[in-house]
Amino acid sequence: MSDEQLVLACQGGDNSAWEQLYIKFKPAVLSIARRFFLSGGETEDLVQEGMCGLYSAVMSFKAGNVKFITYAHRCIHNRIVDAVKKSNGAKHSALNNFLPIMEVGDVWVSNDNPEDVLIGREGKHEMLQKMSKVLSSLEFKALIMYTDGMSMTEISVALGKNMKSIDNAINRAKNKLQNFLSE
Repeated sequence: MSDEQLVLACQGGDNSAWEQLYIKFKPAVLSIARRFFLSGGETEDLVQEGMCGLYSAVMSFKAGNVKFITYAHRCIHNRIVDAVKKSNGAKHSALNNFLPIMEVGDVWVSNDNPEDVLIGREGKHEMLQKMSKVLSSLEFKALIMYTDGMSMTEISVALGKNMKSIDNAINRAKNKLQNFLSE
């Protein structure tokens, strides 16, 4: 069955058609979700938003004007972008500007001893708090995203800033931290 036929079946209440569309579009949703950063959230939250976008696309699609795949990709992308914009809005600023939830890695923890794990977490938390006090909000967020492996383009889209601003913020953050750590 074509995408359009599956959509019509799904709109008619066929759950197996929805399952087929879900399986087919999940890689696209994952691909789109990985391009963005959700303050205070995880990629899985964006995947869920993308799946809601897919469902919305299925239910609102009208055959004839455009292929479903094009329509679905646009709906998925828009739903994820809306979620990112909402999370960066003033309503969520108290959560977003405090301390992001992240894992730096297990470099701080030597083994699986619970005491060492707790000490390692406290050390990470303390280091992140110090960094957030030394760096501006933009510098802190950009540096964390950069060290997590995001590209400059992904960071600039996620934070809504141009690439030059992101590059400058990361360089300022590196310099500030180098000066702070050498004191």
